[in-house]
Amino acid sequence: MLQCIFLLSDSGEVMLEKQLTGHRVDRSICDWFWNQAISQGDSFKQQSVIASPTHYLFQIVREGITFLACTQVEMPPLMAIEFLCRVADVLSDYLEGLNEDLIKDNFVIVYELLDEMIDNGFPLTTEPNILREMISPPNIVSKMLSVVTGNSSNVSDTLPGATSSCVPWRTSDIKYANNEVYVDLVEEMDAIINRDGVLVKCEIYGEVQVNSHITGVPDLTLSFTNPSILDDVRFHPCVRFRPWESHQILSFVPPDGQFKLMSYRVKKLKSIPIYVKPQLTSDAGTCRINLMVGIKNDPGKMIDSITLQFQLPPPILSADLTSNHGVVNILSNKICSWSIDRIPKDRTPSLSGTLAVETGLERLHVFPIFQVGFRIQGVALSGLQIDKLDLKVVPNRLYKGFRALTRAGLYEVRS
Repeated sequence: MLQCIFLLSDSGEVMLEKQLTGHRVDRSICDWFWNQAISQGDSFKQQSVIASPTHYLFQIVREGITFLACTQVEMPPLMAIEFLCRVADVLSDYLEGLNEDLIKDNFVIVYELLDEMIDNGFPLTTEPNILREMISPPNIVSKMLSVVTGNSSNVSDTLPGATSSCVPWRTSDIKYANNEVYVDLVEEMDAIINRDGVLVKCEIYGEVQVNSHITGVPDLTLSFTNPSILDDVRFHPCVRFRPWESHQILSFVPPDGQFKLMSYRVKKLKSIPIYVKPQLTSDAGTCRINLMVGIKNDPGKMIDSITLQFQLPPPILSADLTSNHGVVNILSNKICSWSIDRIPKDRTPSLSGTLAVETGLERLHVFPIFQVGFRIQGVALSGLQIDKLDLKVVPNRLYKGFRALTRAGLYEVRS
């Protein structure tokens, strides 16, 4: 049972406080939390569950905003963390983004959503589709009406029909002139390449995202050609677990609109699409750097939005860098950013230059780690392929579409 939820800005300011039970949690817990975050740094912020002298704390961070929940009683930690993730997703969906200004401009809606999502410390209604029927998303018209009428409430007077349904994420009276369902495979590749160019780790985190606009209450089945490669699968509540457990088939009644059907990992991959070859030599108070970037394994589709970033080590005073392709920028926080976009066919993109080392230091002993970014449309590098998508009761003119996208996640090259 959660007792309180706080929303903190990136400076530690309490933007929002929601007491959930009769036991009031004092704001001083936020001061303790922020003091610990400042003293311990990133290692503290990466802890999802924290034991303070008086409470158990649960935290997630989204777009610089810390969602902090408190309790003094025993409860499943994953339930608290999952609920905070749902709150963050719903707010991002309602406000079309998530930042400090949006939270402050829409205090009323945020409080109304929390009132419906949790009751007396226990999660209640977390499905976005039901919440949209209960609480209207903010728009210019509703804000003008609230100013004119003085009524700032966005809560509907009628209870959504899906709240009493056995399929609470979907109402039964949905009607569309055109029935459509689109499935996207969205993957992020995490890779670590050591200073010898050896691939230490390579895995993919992926999501199956569905956008459904179908009349009535459709019953869908989705199958893959190679489901055995999937690890750590997580499902939307609409997925029936038994068909997946026995035949690796996703059987579900989809929510209306866009939602994440499942997430997965594919581990121990052996190939990467892009190589980075760093060469650094340090002597006599200067350091020379040379970088080359190219395609290592052609995925069959265009690789674009290629970027490379690295933090200049503390002993570096200044840098003079040039490239034969793309744009190089050195930011005020000593981060070097190289935007390549697409690799040309006539030459290999390279970056070279000199780094000035502080006085008294002959050579550089700490070398940078290079963060690589890229995007590949139309291919899932994990090798996962959709076999077919079937609907038990097919309406007239059902349109089905499939897409794939792979982008870089934590893609590091060490020097």
